[in-house]
Amino acid sequence: MEQNTLIRRGTGLIGIDPELAWPGYTLYAPLAGRGVVDLVDLRGRPVHRWELPHRPGRHARLLPGGTLAYNGATLAISPLFAMWRKYSGGSMGTYDRDATLLTEHRDDYQHHDAHHYDDGRILYAAVEPRTGADAARIEGGVPGTEADGIVWSDVIKEVAADGTLLWEWKAFEHLAPHDFGLQPHYWREHWPLINSVYPLDEHTVVASLRSVSAVIRIDRRTGNYTVLADRSTVAQQHHVTPVGDDKLLVFDNGTFRTGESVTYSRVIEIDATTGELGWAYQDSPREAFFTPFMGSAQRLPNGNTLITESAFGRLFEVTVEGKVCWEYVVPSFTSYPDPDTAAVFPGLSNAVFRAYRYGAEQIPWLGR
Repeated sequence: MEQNTLIRRGTGLIGIDPELAWPGYTLYAPLAGRGVVDLVDLRGRPVHRWELPHRPGRHARLLPGGTLAYNGATLAISPLFAMWRKYSGGSMGTYDRDATLLTEHRDDYQHHDAHHYDDGRILYAAVEPRTGADAARIEGGVPGTEADGIVWSDVIKEVAADGTLLWEWKAFEHLAPHDFGLQPHYWREHWPLINSVYPLDEHTVVASLRSVSAVIRIDRRTGNYTVLADRSTVAQQHHVTPVGDDKLLVFDNGTFRTGESVTYSRVIEIDATTGELGWAYQDSPREAFFTPFMGSAQRLPNGNTLITESAFGRLFEVTVEGKVCWEYVVPSFTSYPDPDTAAVFPGLSNAVFRAYRYGAEQIPWLGR
């Protein structure tokens, strides 16, 4: 009998309602893979594969014209702490359909997210070390769990196509540690753990701060921020993106959710100005949909939402009314190829950080 629970439950296409699902192709990068990025059609059939030089430093997405933007884990420096190998990146590249490298920006301290603009700029998250009195200022977390006395603090950077630094925002210089304390069960190695960054407009960036459970809007001109959601609303959330009408889509994981004894994930809309909650999706029963870490949501052109239940490689699409109309489980199960990561996360995994759906017109080279 199959001993892997996820494989036993079924992989590949689980179900589809072709009248409700938005037609297109779904892109994902298995995190424990060897640099593989797959594109499948609505029936779960493979239509294209990239084989790239680095395993994912989180995710891949397509730029206009069908160029692949891919964040690869270079593993070029020694692990800053045990979890670093799981979500570090380093290579922010673009590739053509044949996996030929077109452009690349390197930063060995980059992690989680990198947003590639159409003009070659890149907005991304990185870390810098804080020691001594600076490290002691960071509140909360499990006492004594710094990384050899270091708290690695987040920095958001934007670079030009040639790598020139255009803008930088340091969490330690702008966030008051008293207002953004680590949650009690979180190790003190990384603060506040920015897992997504996205430009709202020329002067505004929205960021998700996982280890303190907060979503903030940052004014690039001043560095000042506005809190849109805190731990009274979200819990270890991911992937904050605009969906129009001044609304943001958020994958709310639910780990350490305030006032709840049952863990469950949900996807919510929040107002980008006021933080007011709007549309939401959660399963019924609610605990049936849950990923303790990672996760993403993409609003599709017909109003549906593509959701990535990351830890279990489950991708599914829901209508505005919350009806599931497409479900697919990533069939690729591999172990991490590098010993450092495999030691922390042993065994087989089909996890993906994010998945994206694209229409045929967004992939002009498809079928050639």
